[in-house]
Amino acid sequence: MPQRRDDRQAESRRILRRLADEEEAGRNSLLARTAKGAFDRVSARNADRTDPLDYWGTRIGRTLGFLLAVGLVVWLVVYLTRGM
Repeated sequence: MPQRRDDRQAESRRILRRLADEEEAGRNSLLARTAKGAFDRVSARNADRTDPLDYWGTRIGRTLGFLLAVGLVVWLVVYLTRGM
């Protein structure tokens, strides 16, 4: 009976370790995909490269939008920390 209990506990530990490894791998790939998607969006990879005006306009606009968003987040953090 104790042998059977030890086998079950060992199997449970193996399953939990495997699940933890899979979760970590999934989290890393999600982070990598999100970062790559954000970079591709800002760098206008999906813009029409045959039209230079459209390409550079898209790229400049998205970069300015990104910088504005970062600036607003920084302002919000400074505003909230000063108020407390």
